[in-house]
Amino acid sequence: MLFLMNVAIIVAAGSGTRFGSIVPKQFHEILGKPLLIHTLERFEFCAAIDEIVLVLSAEEIENFRNIAEKYKLKKLSVIASGGETRAASVLNGLNSIASESPEIVAVHDGARPLVTIEEITKTIETARDAGAACLVAPVTDTIKEVSGGKIVGTIDRAKLRRALTPQCFRYEILKRAFTSANAVGETVTDECLLVEKLGYEIRVVEGSAKNVKVTTPEDFILAESLLRHFEIENV
Repeated sequence: MLFLMNVAIIVAAGSGTRFGSIVPKQFHEILGKPLLIHTLERFEFCAAIDEIVLVLSAEEIENFRNIAEKYKLKKLSVIASGGETRAASVLNGLNSIASESPEIVAVHDGARPLVTIEEITKTIETARDAGAACLVAPVTDTIKEVSGGKIVGTIDRAKLRRALTPQCFRYEILKRAFTSANAVGETVTDECLLVEKLGYEIRVVEGSAKNVKVTTPEDFILAESLLRHFEIENV
């Protein structure tokens, strides 16, 4: 009898050029451990996750193995090589899943260490019910539509949400989304875009604005401050 399993694909294959450092941002330490380890531990400690697939650039895999030894990541089953695009990296992760019976696949940015276990769990549960779910956060700025160097309209931000991760899908839906589109060659910023093209309903799960993606040195400072408060609150 096969047991259905929930798999997290953690995508951390980017070069991080906007971070302005020779060392990839995912290996910079926050509070004594690499940013990527903080992210992986959120999924390691989440009871709703059975398996973790990590996607890294090929040249960083051996380096990560050496770093990760002391952190005892028992759910980490595979480290896959990244592709030339985000979509190619996610597809490599999807094709590397070790489980014979994946049910829900949660795709998450390795540079988002502040996702909570509750957010992961709720997004998985919603995807199990609806087929697809996206963690989102409100848009707090006023958004203007611009054309020809002029403001031509103001968009109602009450209808807008920022897409966060994880984005969760039934395995067969995500697999079909990649099969049905030339995703690897397209500019695909998230997996929901591919699933939208199939016509599936994607439920939203309201998340926290603290779930930031570390892209710049300023983001790193913010993430460090938020993680410090998180650790104090959970002592």
